Amino acid sequence: MLDLLNSAWHALTDVLGPHGPAVNAAKSYAPGDYSIHFFLQLAIIILACRVVGWLGQKLLKQPQVVGEMIAGVVLGPSLFGLFFPDLQLAIFPKETRNVLYTGAQLGVGLYMFMVGLTLRLDHFQSKAKSAAGVSAAGIVAPFLLAALITPFLLTVPGLFTPGISQANATLFMGACIALTAFPMLARIINERGLANSSLGTLSLTAVSADGKQRRQLTAGAFDDAASWCVLALVLATFGAGPGVAVLAIGGAVLYTGFMLLFGRKLLAPLGRIVEAKGEMSTAMLAVTMMLFCASAFVMDAIGIHAIFGGFLMGVCMPRGLFVEELKKKVEPLAVVLLLPMFFTYSGLNTRMDMVNSVELLLIALGVLAVSVLAKFGACWAAARLAGEDNRTALGIGALMNSRGLMELIIINIGLQKGIIGPTLFSMLVLMAIVTTVMATPLFELVYGRKARESGELEALDPKLAAAA
Repeated sequence: MLDLLNSAWHALTDVLGPHGPAVNAAKSYAPGDYSIHFFLQLAIIILACRVVGWLGQKLLKQPQVVGEMIAGVVLGPSLFGLFFPDLQLAIFPKETRNVLYTGAQLGVGLYMFMVGLTLRLDHFQSKAKSAAGVSAAGIVAPFLLAALITPFLLTVPGLFTPGISQANATLFMGACIALTAFPMLARIINERGLANSSLGTLSLTAVSADGKQRRQLTAGAFDDAASWCVLALVLATFGAGPGVAVLAIGGAVLYTGFMLLFGRKLLAPLGRIVEAKGEMSTAMLAVTMMLFCASAFVMDAIGIHAIFGGFLMGVCMPRGLFVEELKKKVEPLAVVLLLPMFFTYSGLNTRMDMVNSVELLLIALGVLAVSVLAKFGACWAAARLAGEDNRTALGIGALMNSRGLMELIIINIGLQKGIIGPTLFSMLVLMAIVTTVMATPLFELVYGRKARESGELEALDPKLAAAA
């Protein structure tokens, strides 16, 4: 009996270990090992996101999405791995992270598809001038300030890879500062009750007029897409080749132009079919998901990001009953089950203990101050010049200053490709977290509270963020 119990205990403690054939004198992971880890990871991720999100709402008045971002960092080496390194490594071994990465991309891509479905197009024309100015300021100012601070950063050992040119370092820093966390911004707008407001649309919208045609893009998406294109240019000088930049920029322009010009007309029959039947059938759901995946593939394959393909397909989808039915079937699963994987995957690659001296801390605070000035300050100024009142302009600046996990994605690429060192990486992580956490309270301070008191916005339902 004792031998039987010992055998059972050994099997239980070995459940998270690799069981595949030995490769280079070490056991590899069998297919069943990935499955075991995936379900355990997903259960822990959901639990952590709900608990940290709830604590963030109660203690810090932060929306659920910010709690989920912090939960991702908590589950990584910065906290969980710091106090329980063996347990953290057993639950999240490096060999299983590719599976988690795939689920993360599905989650954030599907969520941005849903955001595209609900984007209000009727506010675009009245806010065209303001949106164009905000979008331009959110791109130009970061690159100008990056040009000012990069020469100094290049003199600090360990921040950039030795031998990198000043032009490439400046472009990379500009791309990092210019990023607006598009998924984070969209979810904050939804949770703050701004989805149907002109300010929410203005924060997400950039419009370019061409004769009689008016093409709609989103300011957050446009700023992010511009940053990804600049990153492609930088990567082209690090061995990827100029074809990377040509494919990313040219492919994005062609595909976006095609979808905006012809997408809604081509997809309109889907809406008519749903309206005729009074509901969305499983066959129609399958067709819609196929189109979403194909669009995400196109944007990912050309080197931009899958989320832009998902969002663009959502923008071009039919409205009305089609959207209502699709949201009922897809949104809860995407938000509760899939999206938290996106935050956790990035958190697993984040360390918060890298800024370990007074000098580096001062540099990190300087990078943070420049980043806030470049987005909050520039977008506020652009909105004011476009005729928006001061309160609305401040609200726009507060929202556009959020960077979130999109920042973590781009700086992870910079670290992996040998553009920046671990120290600058951790400084930019700190900047991403601070600018994201400050977005909601700053917005409420400069715009939200007075807008709710005056009736411009509905009273914030505390259950809204929790339900998300």
